[in-house]
Amino acid sequence: MTGVLKLNELLCFSLYSTSLAMNKLYRKLLKPLGITYPQYLVLIVLWQHRSCSVSTIGEQLYLDSATLTPLLKRMESSGLVTRHRAKDDERHVIIELTQQGDALEAKVEAIVQQAVCTLDLSLDQLADTKATIEALRQNLLAHS
Repeated sequence: MTGVLKLNELLCFSLYSTSLAMNKLYRKLLKPLGITYPQYLVLIVLWQHRSCSVSTIGEQLYLDSATLTPLLKRMESSGLVTRHRAKDDERHVIIELTQQGDALEAKVEAIVQQAVCTLDLSLDQLADTKATIEALRQNLLAHS
């Protein structure tokens, strides 16, 4: 590569700025529910599995426990989840949905539809974009 680097030519910047824009969209859509985008992601994992260890949630969201623990404590304070030590191994903390956290699932469905409409892409374009980004992530993780 010769010459001066330009932001608009960098894939890393395109991904970064798109991620910021997506977070901004979800921040606006989730605000009426009183949850943040990272909390929304944790809830999605829990709606799928009902109960998970902190390490399992971290693996699925690509977050370490130092980032996840304060987030989960805030969610517990908000009444969305409960945290307790695993009976068979007290080193593991188990996160479970409360009724309040579970009830948000129905409300979030409309938010997802709003987000998809905002993207203004066909379902095929969305699927192709998602597949490309996931392949890119896997390649990056394999080399990190």
